[in-house]
Amino acid sequence: VTWMRFFHLADLHLGKRVNGFSMLEDQRYILKQILELAEEEKPQGVLIAGDVYDKTVPPAEAVTLFDDFLVALSDLQIPVFLISGNHDSPERLAFASRLLRAKNIHISPVYDGTLTPVTLRDAHGEVELYLLPFLKPAHVRRYFPAETIETYTDACRVALSNLPETGSRRILLAHQFVTGSETCESEEISIGGSDNVDAAVFDGFDYVALGHLHGPQNVGSSRIRYCGTPLKYSFSEERHHKS
Repeated sequence: VTWMRFFHLADLHLGKRVNGFSMLEDQRYILKQILELAEEEKPQGVLIAGDVYDKTVPPAEAVTLFDDFLVALSDLQIPVFLISGNHDSPERLAFASRLLRAKNIHISPVYDGTLTPVTLRDAHGEVELYLLPFLKPAHVRRYFPAETIETYTDACRVALSNLPETGSRRILLAHQFVTGSETCESEEISIGGSDNVDAAVFDGFDYVALGHLHGPQNVGSSRIRYCGTPLKYSFSEERHHKS
């Protein structure tokens, strides 16, 4: 049996400086390794679950590096599915996204209250990929004034409600802090854990490709997973196994 395979990446944080030291050359090296693996393994898609850049206005060198990475994946004819994280500017990241679709590079638009899947097909039928950018309650509340949206769980629950039941396999890209996950100092967690999202909101998906937390880990089952950062970005990540 041949199954559809994806590379799951997140939290590249391109342009990051650690204690004043630029990580750009390390990031260039790790992206080159990922491209070599992609050429060898030929996945049906690359999932990038947010925090492409370290800042909402990234340095020009970081933008060029990511541009080169996307062009190389496009040259390999590997589709890319990409969402914005809390470190990204969703507007900047989504620039020219409609044009890029023609090259099979799918970038989450700025959230407007709707979610439209990208559909892939294999011998077993259709696979629907939903791209959910980083959301705060206020992002969702403006489009659903009749709903009570006070928590991050409320926001994700409402954003993922009313998706059509097609019977297809479904994959979700999301960039949130899921309750019960293991954190480290390099991640920005709200005081009191108010940004927690209950994993139950993802029950309708066969695989949830998460970004936001830097330690690779499953949440409850292998169906909901943080891939973690490809590099160590703080001393608190010293014991992480990056892959």
